[in-house]
Amino acid sequence: MTVHDLFHRPDADRGAALAGMFLTPATRCERAVSELRHGRPVILHDDAGTLAVMALDAASPRQLAQMAAASAGRHWLFLTAERMRRLGARAEGGAAVPMAGRDFDAASRLAYLPGESLPADWRPAPAAATAAAELANLGLLLPAMVCTELPRGPAAFAGCLEIDGADLAAMAAERQRFEIVVRTPVPLRDLGMCDFVVFRGGVSQKDQVAIVVGTPDLSGPVPVRIHSSCLTGDLSGSLKCDCGDQLRGGLKALAAAGGGVLLYLDQEGRGTGIGAKMRAYGYQHAGHDTIDADAELGFGPDHRRYEAAVAMLRLLGIATVDLHTNNPTKIAALAGSGLTVAGRTAVTGRITAENAEYLRTKSARAGHMLDCLPGLSSAFVAGR
Repeated sequence: MTVHDLFHRPDADRGAALAGMFLTPATRCERAVSELRHGRPVILHDDAGTLAVMALDAASPRQLAQMAAASAGRHWLFLTAERMRRLGARAEGGAAVPMAGRDFDAASRLAYLPGESLPADWRPAPAAATAAAELANLGLLLPAMVCTELPRGPAAFAGCLEIDGADLAAMAAERQRFEIVVRTPVPLRDLGMCDFVVFRGGVSQKDQVAIVVGTPDLSGPVPVRIHSSCLTGDLSGSLKCDCGDQLRGGLKALAAAGGGVLLYLDQEGRGTGIGAKMRAYGYQHAGHDTIDADAELGFGPDHRRYEAAVAMLRLLGIATVDLHTNNPTKIAALAGSGLTVAGRTAVTGRITAENAEYLRTKSARAGHMLDCLPGLSSAFVAGR
């Protein structure tokens, strides 16, 4: 169809055609995420039924009261399997807790505060609720969702944005669609002139950055470091993690290898966002390790994804890498995408009194290969 054909069709046909062009699955998901972040409900259609869903993390007490009225008190709170384990129960598909008789504060305590008791009235959640939690994750919201089952076309929720569960499944292809926006040389301290390459794409059209150090030889394995953003460590020098050391040390290691590429991915808090990360930091101050702190909030150990990294490497013409990492998940992600991981180079950082437990948790509970770190003994890494 040409542009001329499109704009010379009858109004109704033209509107439908334009909707088909612009309302892609990714667009519908992004609009749904925006609604959730504003505290408004979204209608989620699934093969198993239809739910109205609201993110507790973004809703106000007034909005929650409106949700209760619209659902005639039949609303319930979705809790993930990770949160339920912290409450003392196994619910692999998540749990539904009736909200009748529970106000905003009670729901918030049940959703993400440590030390709460398991409610006796919970039941297994319907399958569609996991899709609702996935939308919340896309919006960097906590996955505690207020839901209610609905018939098709519910009058009480007329005007709410509607989305189909198939839209979430169709987003896989969108995650891999990136293009180069600009490539510009930037002089860096101790490294000399490097190229900053900006890519745009993915589900939310985020800008991702590659730093090309030196002139890497693309005919062989290219030294590559995949680094997820860490505002506290990279920018502010936090002692709670080794991210800042890994960023700066990683760039120097690429230069020492004769040139390479550092991919700087916008994935704060292992993919949960800065808000959740700061909540988890508070729980860590109270004695939780990093994985248990995230589980209190309803998250799994790691929500990062690497489709953007794969797309960026391909656009740079890189097919074979020497991956600078201690994380086997990154190796598996690149290898599973068809790229060749010809080798692995360990990444080292400083061990401090503040980050030693964090590093041990990464090794003992997340499988990171950290025996390479000077001063971190094998016995300490294993927790012995």
